[in-house]
This record gives sequence, structure tokens and C-alpha cells, in this order.
Amino acid sequence: MSFRIRAARDEDLQPLYEMAKLTGGGFTNLPADRSALMIKMARSHDAFARTDDTLADDLFVLVLENVETGEVRGTCQIFTQVGQRYPFYSYRLGTLTQHSAELGRTFRADQLSLTTDLEGCSEVGGLFLHPGERAGGLGMLLARSRYLFIARHRARFADRILAELRGIIDEAGGSPFWDGLAGRFFGMNFQDADQFNAVRGHQFIADLFPKHPIYIAMLSEHARATIGLPHPSGRAAMRMLENEGFAFENYIDIFDGGPTMTAKTDQVRTIREAQSTTVAAIDNDGGEAALIATGRLADFRCAYGRLRPCGEGVAIDRTCATALAIAEDAEISHVGRA
Repeated sequence: MSFRIRAARDEDLQPLYEMAKLTGGGFTNLPADRSALMIKMARSHDAFARTDDTLADDLFVLVLENVETGEVRGTCQIFTQVGQRYPFYSYRLGTLTQHSAELGRTFRADQLSLTTDLEGCSEVGGLFLHPGERAGGLGMLLARSRYLFIARHRARFADRILAELRGIIDEAGGSPFWDGLAGRFFGMNFQDADQFNAVRGHQFIADLFPKHPIYIAMLSEHARATIGLPHPSGRAAMRMLENEGFAFENYIDIFDGGPTMTAKTDQVRTIREAQSTTVAAIDNDGGEAALIATGRLADFRCAYGRLRPCGEGVAIDRTCATALAIAEDAEISHVGRA
């Protein structure tokens, strides 16, 4: 069975909506709301249609397609510059140190400070793989295809990039972090706030969130225990990000307390190691396993394949060539699969 990554199209709305209903909540970039998804699709269509090779407020939605059946079985998103329409808020973990000469003691208090430090970064997010396809490295294909897309459109992306990981969600769909902090100021549960954010944006946070630092010691033990931890289903995604060079630098999501990972765009492993060349031959004579991408903007496609040096270019396998819909002399970008 062969799969490829391609640009999302209007007819992908229904499978995206069906996958959104499987996320279990806390997945802001893939809301189970048809109207919100339609707005995302419209933004993505405009981004793919824009020909200026410059940094702007774009959203690209990509999908994972079964080449044989045409079924959409996964999705991911890339934001070129966050915080342009609404402030991009995070909590930053910090420590306040105070010394009492009378007591002869130093006190260190951990704090959460509301910040927009990450405004202007690019973001990779919205990655979801259908539960029936969680084998064969398809999650890795979804994740790394975003970096090959960035490498092929580098001028459209910022010099710093982030990824937000979903935090701890309980069996009832609630967030201990939200209940212990923000929920006390908003008078709504996590699910309602998360849905509101997904559909209407962050402005209500600016209007209602407390602007002063929060002492972590004042939170419930349950809330404190979830700070900076990914949802169990996101641990593999966190490891993939770390392998790409992302690091946790004390920024967390204001809704569920999940970790925000950051990296310098040009130091992301897949972007740094991506090479461009031409296809000199198409055969089944073996080669190294690789991620191979071709096309620009709406014509972008990415798939697993095998390649080996051939003349002044490379030879790739026939299955990959079919998935990418390319022939000899096509221009490609590639990076090792390992």
C-alpha cells in the first residue's frame, strides 16, 4: 500500500471533519466543527494560491492520501507566522528568588508568566493520523513532510519554529491544568473554552486572563503535576520533535499546560539535511530509504521511496515515482528516512 502527502483540497473537508471527531478534544488546530474547518480550508487555499515568495500570515493544510484508494487518512498543518491575527499567548515557567536576612533563608518560587514571546514564529501542528493507519511510519511521514515543504519554500517561513503538544486530558475530556488555573477566571470548562478558541480565536484570552504572574505553589497538586507534560498519545510526537532538534524551553500551553517545543528553523534536522537533485532514472534496483518530495505550493507531494546515485542525479523506485506523479528529469528534494 502506498501513501503520499499532498495539499488539502475542498473535497477533503468531510474526511478532515470525520478525523476531527476522533481526536478526543484538546486539539485546537483540528476542531470538530465544520464551519471552523471550512475557514481553515479557505485560508489554506489562499496560501497555496499566493505566488509571492515572502513571509506572510499563511496556513498550509496537508493531507495523507492512500494512492490506490484516494482515501484521506491523516493531516498536518503549517503556520508561517503566528500571532498576526490574534496575540499568541504562552505561559513561561520561571523562578523568583528572594532572600530574608532576618531568617537567613533564601526562598525560590516557581511562577507562570503570560507572554507573547513566541509571536512571529512559524508553527508545525494539526498532525493527526487515523487510528487505522498507525503503523508503517506514516506518522513520521506526516511530521517530516512539513519540514521538506518548509525547505522547498524557505522564504515563506520565519527563522524560529515551534510545535505545541497537547497536554494531559482526563478520561472525561477535562484538563487538570485548566481546572486548576484558567477555569477559575473564565467560568467555563476546558472543553467549552477549547472549542471557543478553535472557532473564534485567542482574543478572549487577552480580555480575561490575569496578567500578573501565577505562583505554581498555589495551584492544586493535580494541576501542578501536569505542567509541561504531553498527553500520553503525544509522547512519540515529542520524541520525533526532539530528534529534529526541537527543545522544551519552559513555554507551555495556556489551556492544558502541555509543552511548547521550539527550534531555529535552519537547524531542524530534516530542513538542514534536505538535498535537491533531479531524477535520472526510475527503476526497482534498490537504494537507500528516503523521504522524497517534489512540486511547489499546491503541487507539493511527498512520499517514502528508495533512491541511489545515478549519473548527475538519482534513480528512484517506481512506486515512489507513481505516488509523486513524476517522470525522469523531475526536480526533487530528499532526506534519509532514518
